[in-house]
Amino acid sequence: MIELINNEIMDHGALITWSDIAGLEFAKKTIKEIVVWPMLRPDIFVGLRGPPKGLLLFGPPGTGKTLIGKCIASQSKSTFFSISASSLTSKWVGEGEKMVRALFAVARCHQPAVVFIDEIDSLLSQRSDSEHESSRRIKTEFLVQLDGASTQSEDRLLVIGATNRPHEIDEAARRRFVKRLLIPLPEPVARRQIVTNLMAQQKNSLSETDIEAIVKQTDGYSGADMTNLCREAALGPIRSIPFEEMEIITPDQVRPIMYEDFEAALCQVRASVSSKDLQLYTEWNKTYGSFGH
Repeated sequence: MIELINNEIMDHGALITWSDIAGLEFAKKTIKEIVVWPMLRPDIFVGLRGPPKGLLLFGPPGTGKTLIGKCIASQSKSTFFSISASSLTSKWVGEGEKMVRALFAVARCHQPAVVFIDEIDSLLSQRSDSEHESSRRIKTEFLVQLDGASTQSEDRLLVIGATNRPHEIDEAARRRFVKRLLIPLPEPVARRQIVTNLMAQQKNSLSETDIEAIVKQTDGYSGADMTNLCREAALGPIRSIPFEEMEIITPDQVRPIMYEDFEAALCQVRASVSSKDLQLYTEWNKTYGSFGH
């Protein structure tokens, strides 16, 4: 089981810096203060200044919650454990609580460690009478571990939960995630940065005015939506190649990406988050968010 955690859950990916995350300046500043600095300097952040053991990142899908988790691990020089909550409840039925215990035990051996749990709402959903016994046991074990009942206070271990459905999280679990931070949709500046960064890797003829027009037309798009839009636009030059030339054309003969490709892509790629959902996140943030504003 420990070998399984080492192979499947420990993330050995490339280092991620704050500049890799477009926008989200408030979230980045907050995370540096409450998480990264305390993990880098545990000698200064002691007692009341100690870092929280649990951080909940909530917000619309595709806004970069997973990327933030990886960045926290990179910047605090921590071992990064990444797991989807659904894999705990489905892949190892009956082994769930053992898996949770093993996960925290391995994380303590590799501290400072960041345990990132995606879709945490499926693991820590509100209790009901119809709930299966095994999922109830997993939930209880997870809450015990998260509460620090079996974790020493000096352990440098941070649990980050990410969810698109914060309103479905159990009240007891919500209390254990001391800091709850909204990761909103990207602002115009961030959308511009995403387009600029992605287009820098491709041959294009976009002017500043073109990029500004794209940014204006993508209000309400998530970071993932923006990436999909750029991907769709990047296929424009390929689609314009006649079929009979596809096998013989060289890469340098493919025309640059133009604004017209984005106009066509905007008809295909729509915003994936509804205004109704955005309202739900705003209300939950005002009620339970650590930085409701």
